[in-house]
Amino acid sequence: MSTTQSERLRGLLEPLVSARELDLEEVEVTPAGRRRVLRVVVDSDDGVQLDTCAELSRDISKTLDDTDAMGQTPYVLEVTSPGAERPLTEPRHYRRATGRLMRARLADGGELVARIVSVDDEGLDLEVPGVKGRKPTAKRLAFEEISKARVEIEFNRKPADKAAGEDDESKEEA
Repeated sequence: MSTTQSERLRGLLEPLVSARELDLEEVEVTPAGRRRVLRVVVDSDDGVQLDTCAELSRDISKTLDDTDAMGQTPYVLEVTSPGAERPLTEPRHYRRATGRLMRARLADGGELVARIVSVDDEGLDLEVPGVKGRKPTAKRLAFEEISKARVEIEFNRKPADKAAGEDDESKEEA
């Protein structure tokens, strides 16, 4: 997609997305056979509900029909939220991933897997898991120190409240 088309679509869609108190994360047009796919990715601090995507899709479709932003070539419109493994590129992405495990490639070439504890304007406070029975350690990381990051999917993690409750119960039984 050309920069001009991308900027034009972004400018056209941003007010529609903002009106629903969402962030416009990505606008992407890709070829798909004789058609193109216009993928619009939106997000918010509270996540995005399916009904919200459907309503926004109708609004975007109407706006695109009223303009020539997509030209005459047929296209399919997809309005979606970011996937679970999407890259963390903005401070708001890290904030929304608070409590989750992330894998980061550092600017100095290293790699780090840690849980996001808190986020502010300068960077993140992390909990680095202990190795071989050692306790986790705290680490502060500035955004500039991160070259690439994404959330790590965890299948066996116990919720913090439940895990704490189980520890208290096991102590009482002992």
